[in-house]
Amino acid sequence: MLEHALHAYLRALIGSRAVRVGPFLVSLDDHDAGLFRNYAIPDDGAEPTPDQVAELVAVFTHRARTPRLEYLPGLCPKVEPGLIAAGFVPERRLPVMSCDPAVVKAPPVPDGIGLRLASSDLQLRQVAEAQNDAYGQPETTDHDVARLRGTLDGGGLVAVALDISTGGAVGGGLCAPPHSGVSELAAIGVRSPYRGRGIAAGLTALLTRACAAVDITTPFLTPAAEAEDRIYRSVGYRPATAMLHISLPNSPG
Repeated sequence: MLEHALHAYLRALIGSRAVRVGPFLVSLDDHDAGLFRNYAIPDDGAEPTPDQVAELVAVFTHRARTPRLEYLPGLCPKVEPGLIAAGFVPERRLPVMSCDPAVVKAPPVPDGIGLRLASSDLQLRQVAEAQNDAYGQPETTDHDVARLRGTLDGGGLVAVALDISTGGAVGGGLCAPPHSGVSELAAIGVRSPYRGRGIAAGLTALLTRACAAVDITTPFLTPAAEAEDRIYRSVGYRPATAMLHISLPNSPG
């Protein structure tokens, strides 16, 4: 049941800009060619033909994007073999973790750090700058800030971690706009000099606690590595299912 709700959420998240290609919904970002901004989601139970996979690839490459999918393979087990036959290569299989906001654990706030929900344009720019620095992005654009504003306008949450002594942002994260109570908690990033102090755990707990106020009942996240897994477990998140990221290497995108 949770898997179907998660897939429905992922489709709703890209619904306004989605392109239908056979049994796939495709999301392409006009402003950002990054892998995580451009991807497709198959229908539950999809059994794509070779021609449909070829059409999917063409849609991505026509827009100079890498053909890529993010989805729950347990709901459509026949998709991956068809993609691999076309040359796709699995990037990674991520655990999907979830936590009931009512039972999230609140870790101690690190000394000298303030954790806040962000709402003003200044705060959103601070979050974008901290996230981009944490993830190695070269600059922060107005589009980055507008994307965060869109998160809030859609009913999601944005959080910022501040160095109290300077007022500067040292980290941030968000809960995307919900669909039927489901929301992805994502983009938790902390600037390198401030890592290892519990800031990521604090941001995760703050966002999770705040979910109830915006009708998010099922926050979920996908830890990229064991270190992140430990952080999320420390505040109450537990594995629920798995997600596959798979792409076509050496494509024109």
